[in-house]
Amino acid sequence: MKSKNPTKVPPVMILCGGQGTRLRDVTELLPKPMVPIGEQPIIWHIMKNYAAFGVTRFILCLGYKREEFIDYFLNYHARSADITIRLGRERDITYHDHSGEENWEVTLANTGLDTMTGGRVRIAARYLEPDDEFFFLTYGDAVADVAIDELLEFHKTAGKLLTISAVNPVGRFGELSLAGDVVQGFREKPPGDDKYINGGFMVMDRRFIHKYLSSKDMFLEAAPMTNAAAGSDVAAYRHYGFWQCMDTPREHQLLNELWKKGNAPWMKYWGRHV
Repeated sequence: MKSKNPTKVPPVMILCGGQGTRLRDVTELLPKPMVPIGEQPIIWHIMKNYAAFGVTRFILCLGYKREEFIDYFLNYHARSADITIRLGRERDITYHDHSGEENWEVTLANTGLDTMTGGRVRIAARYLEPDDEFFFLTYGDAVADVAIDELLEFHKTAGKLLTISAVNPVGRFGELSLAGDVVQGFREKPPGDDKYINGGFMVMDRRFIHKYLSSKDMFLEAAPMTNAAAGSDVAAYRHYGFWQCMDTPREHQLLNELWKKGNAPWMKYWGRHV
């Protein structure tokens, strides 16, 4: 299927509603996507990656501690600039530095506290525009140097309803079974550390929602993806560059150490001109 508007950049939907139990020491206070790397939360780092490729529309699927996201984005400009506040009845605010401004449209979608990932996608899909044939989809707890433009072109060429980024980190995740660039199935947490996993950074055709997300009580990574793989509706974009999730305190520390060095690998495309 050819896009109705091939020059339009799709939005990205980011799953941000989970409780991050394996990062409990930090997520007691903050939802995992709001846990900072340097001075900014990891969700900001993820959004910067997409923005480097011209993505300006973001749909955040919220649940656990969604008020933290609301506070952060409502006060985004004030957090990034020096400000002068004139108090009194005619209160006025002057922003002295505009370097932190982003040309982003951010939709904060309340998808429920206990909703499963598939349900969050189905609920938040109402904020897609009518001509959004497909959209980017990722998790709010991993950074990578994925070339977003190449991922999108791969998805268009593959012609599947879902494209996932297959990455090959140290193995403690579920394994993908691949035949060429087609996903044939999934296996939970196999032994060994040399297998591909779904690293997020996906592209989903909105027809996937109607075909495989029939209810709001579905875990995206279970029956929907398994059934889609069985129906040859899933493609795998192999990513050989940097990828790192933030599931544990050790991984949180690792990402902060990389950031402090000033050459964090996920910043690879941040200076890119679109």
